Amino acid sequence: MPGRPLRLLTGVRFDVLDVPAEAGAEALRHLAPGSPVALRGDRMELLVAAGSAEELPGLLDWLEWSAVALDLRALGAGDALAAPVPPAGVIVPARPGAAQLRAGSVQGAAVWLRPPGPGGEVEAFLPAMPAVGREGSAPDLVRLVDTVAAQCHRVRLRRLRAGLPTVCRPVQPLAFS
Repeated sequence: MPGRPLRLLTGVRFDVLDVPAEAGAEALRHLAPGSPVALRGDRMELLVAAGSAEELPGLLDWLEWSAVALDLRALGAGDALAAPVPPAGVIVPARPGAAQLRAGSVQGAAVWLRPPGPGGEVEAFLPAMPAVGREGSAPDLVRLVDTVAAQCHRVRLRRLRAGLPTVCRPVQPLAFS
């Protein structure tokens, strides 16, 4: 359908951590050079291994971040991500009868900071939970989440000091028994 962005299903080959761009910038050092990252306005979308969204609440609890309001959101199974436009200068082949799109020309669309490599095989570069016997493959999801949580908290504190509104998107509602 013309005008509708392509939607990428999450939870199949990858999940997404959606964080403030300021917090995501610090997390980039924990990612492999081939790890795809998109920028959508003032938000950064970090692609992580499929299943990571399910692990996030428990991981934040284990890292002792669950009691802190963080502007951190995960997209996993059942969610979708509007596809970022390809890097500037790349021409996207059009469907027959449609105009070609020059990447970077879509106003307000997400753009790739680190686009997926050719062939679309990115799973080996996506941060994942550490596994016994896994050496040198994907970056460690635990370190990435700890860094992102700390940076989200710093961003929130800076905004509070500056008198700016803070955006809090809880990972899951709190439940008390």
